[in-house]
Amino acid sequence: MREEAPKAVTAISRALQEQIGHGLLACGSQLPAERKLSELFDTTRVTVREALLQLEAQGVVYREERRGWFISPPRLAYNLMQRSHFHAMVSAQGRVPTTDVISARLQPASAAVCERLKLPALSSVIQICRGRRIDGRRVLYVEHYLNPQYFPRILEFDLTQSITELYARHFDLHYGRVQFEIVPTALPTQAAATLKVSTGSPGLCIARVNYDQHGRLIDCDVEYWRHDAIHVGVEVPAQG
Repeated sequence: MREEAPKAVTAISRALQEQIGHGLLACGSQLPAERKLSELFDTTRVTVREALLQLEAQGVVYREERRGWFISPPRLAYNLMQRSHFHAMVSAQGRVPTTDVISARLQPASAAVCERLKLPALSSVIQICRGRRIDGRRVLYVEHYLNPQYFPRILEFDLTQSITELYARHFDLHYGRVQFEIVPTALPTQAAATLKVSTGSPGLCIARVNYDQHGRLIDCDVEYWRHDAIHVGVEVPAQG
């Protein structure tokens, strides 16, 4: 029985991938419940779960807590060299972006934020936490930390819109130099809750420190992406 289990897992994975590849299971559609799949493949739910977990690790399917398993849509192309905000980047690829504001407030800056923004101890920062979706699917939880010196009364604005455009229209500020840090991560509690996955699920953390057109360090972002939502690329222009 133990020798047969790996074969069954492989067979189920291949069968589901074949259905997806031929368009019989469309992107974003929900798979039958694990119990139904175990009946279909004449095996145990444990075996079905293992096959689904393998496909999840490959980015073929994804799950949401208390909702079940779904077919993963294509990954979003995330080019670090393009100066584009979330809504523009998603729309340019024929997808539909939406943003939800989870919280927005002035608060004491943590030691990590003070270090990123080069602020003195016991400084205050504006924290804006948002959840972002592509075609209705929750893919990104982001924490923005703003130096309040440059953004008076920003909390009075509609923060579901692009912050990049908000800076330009109301504060005459534009991004200049940007620093990135990208690391695989286990999703922390707030990020996991926003993305409707279990705490500790695999994710990708992109931390960004932003300077304005005058060379001033104005804000930083910490993005937590679903591991299967994006592929990160860099296109460096040719040097003359």
